[in-house]
Amino acid sequence: MANLKNIDKKTKAQEMGMHTEVLTGRTQQKFFNPDEAENFYYFGTYDVDFNKRTDLDVKDMTAADANKKIDSLMSEGYGTIVIKNPQGKHSLGVGILNKLNLIFEGSLGYFGMGSCDGPTVRINGRVGWSCAENLMAGKVVIEKNAGSCFGAAIRGGDLICKGSVGARTGIDMKGGTIIIGGDAGAFTGFMMQRGRIIILGDVGINLGDSMYDGTIFIGGEIGSYGSDAVDAELTKDDQNWLRRKLRVAEIGEKFDVSKMKKIVAGKKLWNYDNLEPTEKKGAI
Repeated sequence: MANLKNIDKKTKAQEMGMHTEVLTGRTQQKFFNPDEAENFYYFGTYDVDFNKRTDLDVKDMTAADANKKIDSLMSEGYGTIVIKNPQGKHSLGVGILNKLNLIFEGSLGYFGMGSCDGPTVRINGRVGWSCAENLMAGKVVIEKNAGSCFGAAIRGGDLICKGSVGARTGIDMKGGTIIIGGDAGAFTGFMMQRGRIIILGDVGINLGDSMYDGTIFIGGEIGSYGSDAVDAELTKDDQNWLRRKLRVAEIGEKFDVSKMKKIVAGKKLWNYDNLEPTEKKGAI
C-alpha cells in the first residue's frame, strides 16, 4: 500500500521546478522549432556528391595534414575519397562529422576513425588500438584484424571487423553495434552500458565484466564470465535481428545464429552500495 503520509510531499524534481506544467490537454513541451533547421547540423559540415570521387596519397603526409586535406576535399564536394598508402599512421580520419564514403587502401595505426558521426568507411587492412573510439553514427568495416579497445565508448553506428580483435572490445560502450567475424580477447564488453556486440568466434576471459546494460552474442567458446554477466534466453526476435544484421554487415551470412549464446547484465551491481558485505563478494 502507498504511504499516504508522504502523498503531499514534493519530490526532488518538483522542488527543482521540473513539474510546474499542468498535464492536461495539449501540454507537450516544444523543444525544437522546424524553422530553425539550420541549427540542427554540425558547424563546418558540407554537401557532398558520392559520385564525385578522388584519390589522396598520404605517404609523405602527417596524420594532421592528411585529416586537413580530407576536410578540404569534402568542402569541394567530394563524397568518395580513397586514401592511398596510409602505412599504419595513427589518428587518421578522426573527427569527421559528415556523410562520406571513405576507403583506406592499407592499414591504420592507433585511434583511427575516432569521434566520427556519419561516414561510411572501409579499411582494406588492419587497425591498431581504439579504432572508431566514440563513433556516433555511420559504418566502419575492417577487412582484416583489429587491436585492443576496438570500438571503445561508441555511441552509435555499426563497427565491423571481419577478422579477430584484441582485449577490451566495446569497453564503456554506450550504443551502436560491434560485429566480429573471428575471435575476441579478454574483458570484451567491459563496463558496457548500452548497445550490442556480436562475436562469431571465441572470446577470452571476463566477458561482460561489470556490464551495466546491453547485450552480447557469442557464437564460439567463452573463456569465462565477468562480474554480473549472465546468460539469457535467445529469442526468435534475437535470431531474426542477428540474421538481418549479419546480412547487412556482409559477414557470417550462413552462420547458425540459433546456437549463439546471449549474455546480459545480472544487474546486481546496479545497487552495489545497498548490498550486504556477503552479497558484494558474490557480485564482484
